[in-house]
Amino acid sequence: MNPEIDPHPDHLRLVEALLFASAAPLDDESLRERLPEGTDIEAIIADLEEFYRPRGVNVVRVANGWTLRTAPDLAPRLGLERKVSRKLSRAAIETLAIIAYHQPVTRAEIEDIRGVVISRGTLDVLMEAGWIAPKGRRQTLGRPVTWATTDEFLLHFGLGDVGDLPGLEELKASGLIGPRPATVLSETAPAPEQPEAAAEEAEPEEEPEREEEPEEDEEEDEPEREAAGELEGELADALLEARPRD
Repeated sequence: MNPEIDPHPDHLRLVEALLFASAAPLDDESLRERLPEGTDIEAIIADLEEFYRPRGVNVVRVANGWTLRTAPDLAPRLGLERKVSRKLSRAAIETLAIIAYHQPVTRAEIEDIRGVVISRGTLDVLMEAGWIAPKGRRQTLGRPVTWATTDEFLLHFGLGDVGDLPGLEELKASGLIGPRPATVLSETAPAPEQPEAAAEEAEPEEEPEREEEPEEDEEEDEPEREAAGELEGELADALLEARPRD
């Protein structure tokens, strides 16, 4: 720096420290409050601009104030990329397993297998991960979109193709899934006969609505799965267990 621009070189150091320590740009008035009366702020700023111009940080004017910023030509080399691992919800894992074993499959077919309505974010999360993608449209009423797994899915789970997915017998042999408990059926006594008048007045029972699963961002317990959905969940666990470790 040229000390002849200002009779007090310490003023340069003070302005430099103020710009470095401030979280927001400082205007000329803010700098004058810290300097003796009559100090040439413009000359100090010009001297600092010239000194920092070839360096990694520059003195720049932003929002009617002065601040230190990294040199623009270094921006591409300063960027950092960090992979953030995101744990899939149980609903997403089961949906992924159903798509893997039944592809191409529509959203309605996934819901029929799981027994619950898919939340809006489940398929979005799997698409963002790059594991599923639209395969086409089913040539039926409404032409619904069908879903299938991608090459990224095969790469992540170490599979050559979808034919390499483990079968039920293989999963049992490896101990990844155990035998299913036997279902016990209990006998029920016949209901007593009702008079015809009472039967006519009885209102028909409403069909229970399909239960909706919680959104992806909400941490709520999921309702019990149907038998088919439970099996798909076990197969999904097997896929995760079979994943090659780094």
